[in-house]
Amino acid sequence: MAGAKRRAKKPVGRDRVLFNILSYAVLTALSAACLLPFLLVLSGSVSEQYSIQLHGYRLFPETISLDAYKMLFRIPQELLRAYGVTIFVTAVGTVLGLWLTSMAAYVLSSRDFRYRYQVSFFFYFTSIFGGGLVPWYIFNTKYLHFHNSVIALILPILINVTYLLILKSYMTSIPEALYESAKLDGAGDFTIYFRIALPLCKAGLATVGLFIALNYWNDWYNAMLFLDEGSRNLYPLQYFLNNILTKAQAMNAAAARSGIPASDVPSEPMKLAMTVVATGPIILLYPFLQKYFVKGVTIGAVKG
Repeated sequence: MAGAKRRAKKPVGRDRVLFNILSYAVLTALSAACLLPFLLVLSGSVSEQYSIQLHGYRLFPETISLDAYKMLFRIPQELLRAYGVTIFVTAVGTVLGLWLTSMAAYVLSSRDFRYRYQVSFFFYFTSIFGGGLVPWYIFNTKYLHFHNSVIALILPILINVTYLLILKSYMTSIPEALYESAKLDGAGDFTIYFRIALPLCKAGLATVGLFIALNYWNDWYNAMLFLDEGSRNLYPLQYFLNNILTKAQAMNAAAARSGIPASDVPSEPMKLAMTVVATGPIILLYPFLQKYFVKGVTIGAVKG
C-alpha cells in the first residue's frame, strides 16, 4: 500500500523547482533585510562613543566596548526591580485586558443583544473623540486616585477599542448554529463564551494579547504622568531606562560646558543598549506566539 502511494506520487517539475529556489532566495533576502536594523542596534550598543560620533552607526563595531551596558547595570537592584514591575504590570494588564475585551466583544457580537449596534457606536465614538489630556489627568488623579499607585500603570490603557473591534469581528464570524445547538443543550452565556467563543478565537486572542502586552511593556507615558520621585520603586522598565538616558545626556552637556570630553559618558551607545535590554524578553516570547499569526481559524465544520 505504501509502495503504491510512493509510485503514484508525481515527480516535481523543473518549473516547480525553480519557483521554490526563487521563493526561498527572496524570503531569505527579505528576512536578512528585516534583521539588519536589529544588528545595527546591537552593534551600536557595543561601540565606542567617539566611534559613533566620528563614523556614525555601523553593522560591525570598529572597537568593541561594553561601557554602555556597564552604566546600565551599575545599579542592578533598581534595574531588576524595574523589570519586575514591568513584568507584573504586563502580565496582570494583559490578562485583565484580554478577558474584559473578549467578554465585551462576545456581547457586542451576540445577535440576542438588541442594542449591540448602539453600544458599539459608543465604543467607536471614544476612539475618534476624547476629552483631552488635562480633564483625563484630573479625573484619574482627583477622582480615581491613581497618583503614585501601580493601578495607574494598568487601568488607563486596559481597554483598547481597536482590539475590541478585532475580537468582535472574529466572534461575529462564528456560525450562529453553534450557539443555538449549545443553548438547546442547556448551556448559558458563560458556558458558550468559555467553551465555544474563546476556543474558536485562539488566533485572535493571541494576536490581541500580544498587542496588549506590547502596549504595557513599552509604556512609560503613564509612569511619567502619575509617578513622582517618591515612587521610584514603581518605575517600570521603560521609564527607568529613560531616566538613565536623560541623566547621561545631562552629564554630557555638563561635561561639555566644563571642557571634559563628552565621549566619557557613552550616551549614544546607551540608547541602543537600552533598546536591546528592553526588547530582549519580547523577542524571546514572540516565537511561542508566532504560530497563532499564521494559523487560521476553522469555523465551517458545522454538522447538521
